[in-house]
Amino acid sequence: MPEPVLPSTARTLLARTARVQRDGRVPGLVAGVVRDGGLVWSAGRGEVPGPVLDVQYRLGSISKTVTAVAVMRLRDEGRLGLDDPLDRHVPGTPLGDRTVGQLLSHLAGASAESPGGWWERVPGGSLADLRLREEHVVLGAARRFHYSNLGFGLLGELVARHRERSWAEVVRDEVLRPLGMARTTTRPEQPAAEGTAVHPWADVVLPEPEHDAGVMAAAGQLWAPLADLARFAAFLLGDTGDVLRASTLEEMAVPAGVDSSAPGWSAYGLGLQVMRVDGRVLTGHGGSMPGFLAGVFVDREEGAGAVTLANTTSGMEQLWPGLLADLRTAEPRVVEEWRPSPSPVELDSLGVWYWGPAPYVLRVVAGGLLQLDPLPGRAGRASRFVARADGTWLGLDGYHAGETLRIAPDHLDLGTFVFTRTPYDPEAPVPGGVDERGWH
Repeated sequence: MPEPVLPSTARTLLARTARVQRDGRVPGLVAGVVRDGGLVWSAGRGEVPGPVLDVQYRLGSISKTVTAVAVMRLRDEGRLGLDDPLDRHVPGTPLGDRTVGQLLSHLAGASAESPGGWWERVPGGSLADLRLREEHVVLGAARRFHYSNLGFGLLGELVARHRERSWAEVVRDEVLRPLGMARTTTRPEQPAAEGTAVHPWADVVLPEPEHDAGVMAAAGQLWAPLADLARFAAFLLGDTGDVLRASTLEEMAVPAGVDSSAPGWSAYGLGLQVMRVDGRVLTGHGGSMPGFLAGVFVDREEGAGAVTLANTTSGMEQLWPGLLADLRTAEPRVVEEWRPSPSPVELDSLGVWYWGPAPYVLRVVAGGLLQLDPLPGRAGRASRFVARADGTWLGLDGYHAGETLRIAPDHLDLGTFVFTRTPYDPEAPVPGGVDERGWH
């Protein structure tokens, strides 16, 4: 069992939660912090109709991440590819030429909402009932990020057709139950909080409706208690069990269409939100439905996560970033000891190399990876590389992600980039050659 937070830390976390609940006028709020695979702190404020860990709240768009896990399981089984057009799996929609990967990362250009009544407050039907038309394609493929609830409704339909069962049954049997999330359901089961809207100018509340969203359920239908959402945070931190490969979870967290080396950004991977907050890269998902707000985000480097559930439509400050910051300040992670390990390449391959006149350093980093960085204080493109069986190295991130690095005695070959031991070494295969007059 993970050790609870220190009493002083617990008070700090509670104080922040209490301020958010009071200042946001939230009828009921529960929050928790996850570390070492389990919940190490939790609290409730306001009217929580039952045990803090057991009361269900609606998760909203966190349901999208659960749907994405079900899609990625199909991909890992070889049943589909991320570059497959939707028409191959769900024929007959105006989005048929958009790919599964584009739908997962909100790059398919699908309209933000489904046609008809506001699906978050009106009961839904089947895909046929939506009567999708060309007007529900609002952007070109892969032109820009455009958050789409409709896109995830289509992904839920894809999952159901492949498994020949309803989306709800698939995610229950393939994701929720294997993770031990037995109290996560598609409709509320008592004890459950009632969804409420708070009047903007008076301290009165109005109940919000609850319904079955039909084909749009995959975008926001699930309900869960804090204990189950904490288990999902542990999943996002790497405790994937038999539900998903660790490498697939890593793949889902890679931002799409965003330069992740920029100083600050918010992006989307494959069913996961990815953002930089206070210099930390956090992954997870927020959720909102009429009457409810939710969040589950983790800091994988710190090994910690925060989960929040509230029954209010709007107006609440995001709580999870502050909880993670408080925990990091009060109880910073003690990292593992450094120990010597064999180099995956000859030592004389490491050290300073030059791309033209620009100096770079090739070095070994944790996990037997290679990292190519510009010298400190100089601009340039950094990437990590993992070894292949044939002796080459595959780029993992940065500008050279997916590219092949080959190490020769006198140069590094990285696509069209050639790095040499001295600036523009005339003895190395520099593209375009080196002027015979040399440096002068």
